[in-house]
Amino acid sequence: MYLIAGVAETNRAPFDVAEGESEIVAGFHVEYSGVAFAIFFLAEYANMILISALCSVFFFGGWLSPFAGLPSTPLVDITAPGFFWLGLKIFFFLFLFLWFRGTFPRYRYDQIMRLGWKVLIPVTLVWIAVEGVLAHFRIGPWSDL
Repeated sequence: MYLIAGVAETNRAPFDVAEGESEIVAGFHVEYSGVAFAIFFLAEYANMILISALCSVFFFGGWLSPFAGLPSTPLVDITAPGFFWLGLKIFFFLFLFLWFRGTFPRYRYDQIMRLGWKVLIPVTLVWIAVEGVLAHFRIGPWSDL
């Protein structure tokens, strides 16, 4: 849910509806040239890096190795420093941003509304209920509270 919301928040395809109408050129991009255009895109990519870093830290262990507890092999060096693992995870999510842009077509307004109201909100509400039940019966991360 966070990743989908992050892609939508950064106005990347397939959620760039306001910018992706049927113009021959890229719509509002015509107004920018040179340095203003570069700064606009630097801000867009900085937002992507921020969403990727937050997703890495919040949900994927941040700087911790995903192979903790396994013996070190020549292919997998689990003794690599934390910034390496964080950078690798951020790179993975940035790759997903670029992959989504190249894979999925743009959504129309009605498709985005249907996705949000009929899919994402019910899934989130069910997930909150499941987490509430798990917290009540002290299962999972709540077992040692």
